[in-house]
Amino acid sequence: MTFYLGIDVGTGSARAGVFDADGTLRGTAAHAIATHRPAPDFAQQSSAQIWAAVTAAVRGAVAAAGVPGESIAGIGFDATCSLVVTDAQDAPVTVSPAGEPEQDVILWMDHRAIAEAQRINAIGGAPLDHVGGVISPEMELPKLSWLKRALPGSWARAAAFWDLPDWLVHRATGGDTRSLCSTVCKWTYLGHRGQQGEGWDDAFLRAIGLEDLATPGHAALGARLAAPGSCCGGLDAR
Repeated sequence: MTFYLGIDVGTGSARAGVFDADGTLRGTAAHAIATHRPAPDFAQQSSAQIWAAVTAAVRGAVAAAGVPGESIAGIGFDATCSLVVTDAQDAPVTVSPAGEPEQDVILWMDHRAIAEAQRINAIGGAPLDHVGGVISPEMELPKLSWLKRALPGSWARAAAFWDLPDWLVHRATGGDTRSLCSTVCKWTYLGHRGQQGEGWDDAFLRAIGLEDLATPGHAALGARLAAPGSCCGGLDAR
């Protein structure tokens, strides 16, 4: 028989479920994830620990289902609106004011970027029309603006910025495909323009002070986008 893995990474844990082709849950497991709170309104995590929690939950779910690993034909991820920052070697880039090297994730509920969100809303721009007219500090562009202002060393080192579900797909496959859903809903990508990076509004990025990201190819943000349910590749050697 063929089975499928659904992986959900929430605030405090990673959960995995094994389903058969009819959608029946055959086995499930969860593994905790730690959150670091160095200051009020700050919430940080480690992508390495998140991945370790994912792998532990997957092993537990497969064992609970009693199915062989080779029978898993597909994997789907979802996760919180959290920002993951990596360098050119795919290593973590700290988002911690104290420089904690493994803390490379700004969690969805982190509100350190309230001032940045207010500034972006005051500037305005067409992309905001597609997110209800205003941007939230829980979305990714305010967090990126905070990182550029507050941690210039991390900003200079960073080579890629990921929404957490997209980073999970990247970690699993080694690819760079981003979710059209995540980028439209959380990054102000204009999905109606296309799925090859055409939806990044460079004029808007420049206006809000993120001109570094308005580059040909949009390497740091992603130029290959896919609709939910699309195949993004197979598991890589890692």
